[in-house]
Amino acid sequence: MRILVVQRIVGAVIALSGVVNLVPMALSWWYDDGILDVFAESLLLCLAAGFLLWLPVRNRREELRLRDGFLVVTLTWCMVSAACAVPFVLGPTALSYTDAYFESVSGLTTTGATVLVGIEQLPRSLLFYRQSLHFLGGMGIVILAVAILPMLRIGGSQLFRAESTGPIKDTRLTPRIAETAKALWLVYVGLNAACALAYWIGGMNAFDAVTHAFATIATGGFGNYDANFGQFQSPLLETIATLFMFLGGINFAMHFLAWRHASAAVYFGDPEARAYFGIVVGASLAIGLAIWAHGAFPGLVESLRHTTFQLVSNITTTGFTTTGFANWPGYAPLLLILIGFVGGCSGSTSGGMKVVRIMLLFRQGLREIAQLVHPRGRFVVKLGGTTVSGAVLAAVTGFCTLYVACFTVMTLALAATGLDLLSAFSAVATCINNMGPGLGVVAASFRDVSDVGVWICSFAMLLGRLEIFTVLVLFTAAFWRE
Repeated sequence: MRILVVQRIVGAVIALSGVVNLVPMALSWWYDDGILDVFAESLLLCLAAGFLLWLPVRNRREELRLRDGFLVVTLTWCMVSAACAVPFVLGPTALSYTDAYFESVSGLTTTGATVLVGIEQLPRSLLFYRQSLHFLGGMGIVILAVAILPMLRIGGSQLFRAESTGPIKDTRLTPRIAETAKALWLVYVGLNAACALAYWIGGMNAFDAVTHAFATIATGGFGNYDANFGQFQSPLLETIATLFMFLGGINFAMHFLAWRHASAAVYFGDPEARAYFGIVVGASLAIGLAIWAHGAFPGLVESLRHTTFQLVSNITTTGFTTTGFANWPGYAPLLLILIGFVGGCSGSTSGGMKVVRIMLLFRQGLREIAQLVHPRGRFVVKLGGTTVSGAVLAAVTGFCTLYVACFTVMTLALAATGLDLLSAFSAVATCINNMGPGLGVVAASFRDVSDVGVWICSFAMLLGRLEIFTVLVLFTAAFWRE
């Protein structure tokens, strides 16, 4: 294990993360809200902590291995989350460090769960800071570092692979991994700009438009109001949000290729994107017709409007809400929580297990059934006309098994803290899927969850964001053996 090289990289990224305080500092000065010193102290702490880690090992130069990449990524997310929690402790929110860490992790992992109430009363500079955590975490802290820090070009592919989502992580859009990371970030920034412009044209003020764009493209879900997206009461804004949340749930490589070739054909040619679209349409109709039949909303159009918005919000694990779905009739609330396990496409900012894994798991199940019927037959699993290797199928099966196992263990652990089963189930589901809103006690916020429960949920968010293996591999003895 190249611990000193890992220390050098993590220290540099921690120092880099301090820049997230710069724009809030400027806003605090502009609005004269009295908390400029909070962001200044947070910036200095990030720079000092990063510098102290980096300075003693600044001259260490060794090639990173894949296992080093897993350690770098996990430590980076944990320590940057710790650093970004400081303004929530020192600022007007005055949170305990436990709650502040939860809020920070929720922002960076684009979960959108919160322990705050009275959000609209907070200074705009702190609101911007909170939303900017989504922007920073959306495409991944480490991918950002690979894109702009020359010192991380060594071993960049290992970090990129450890950070990226999906069962197949080695596809590059450009010959060099740093250029690939830059390409993805350019697409990401471009979508944020387009979304902010659309929100502003649709009626939001400029501040809300920019900050809600951060949450939309990152599929995060933080809002500037306790009522979340329901504050705006605008079908037009909900339509814009639905469109951009949907785009945030698509593989960003597809966006890059569509832009480079100036054609939308790449979306229709991708089997995962087609399945994603089909799930959205089918589930929206299933829920919309059900709540219309129960008379939850006046008319079929109104029912489909609310269910489509909420379904896209949940499957992309954004977590925006309008009316709140916890009290919707029938199976709608449970299905909306469960749809978060599917998530968006691999290579997107969404959480969940990802559509491609669900596709492969389903097709593998069908293959086993066919094998039982025809024991001497030879059946293969194909995706997009290409045979999927046994290694990939084994990895998908192992991932989904561990995902469900971790979810079960953490649900039982959360229930052991005194939370009722429905709340524990939905809290872990919404955290491990990086989705945000839950059911029961956690339908609106996590402020009534115990400190132990909050740490469990924070771990669940990191585990989901880093896709299980990246974190769990650190707990194996083999990982630490040379």
